[in-house]
Amino acid sequence: MLSRKTKYGLKALTFLAKQEMGIPIQISKISEAENISLKFLESILLMMKKNDLLISKKGKGGGYMLAKPATEISIAVVYRILEGPISLVPCVSLKFYKKCDDCHDEDDCSLHDLMIRVRDNNLKIYENTSVADLAKNEV
Repeated sequence: MLSRKTKYGLKALTFLAKQEMGIPIQISKISEAENISLKFLESILLMMKKNDLLISKKGKGGGYMLAKPATEISIAVVYRILEGPISLVPCVSLKFYKKCDDCHDEDDCSLHDLMIRVRDNNLKIYENTSVADLAKNEV
């Protein structure tokens, strides 16, 4: 299940994608428009800023804006920043691989191949969908 953090992060990015590029938007405006707790949104936006998805400007007329065009921000990138691995089990993760503690042999695991197919299908959708697509409601 998608966490609230990732859901709100995607909503915030979508909101910013609908704004004029290069114009900072106050966090309170995003919070109000998307019905997201200001404090929670601050931590989400900060995480996305640290991962180069957002730029912030301080002072009067300050706020957040996209660091690059919305067409260049895939849902896969956002998901990994806010949620972590896209795969449902660690042994099939492309970026966060870890052997499952309870598995003796991945090749004999009854779930391994299924989880690879699930990961690949999800990844295909996430990588081929951008924040711009969400903003245009074209998903």
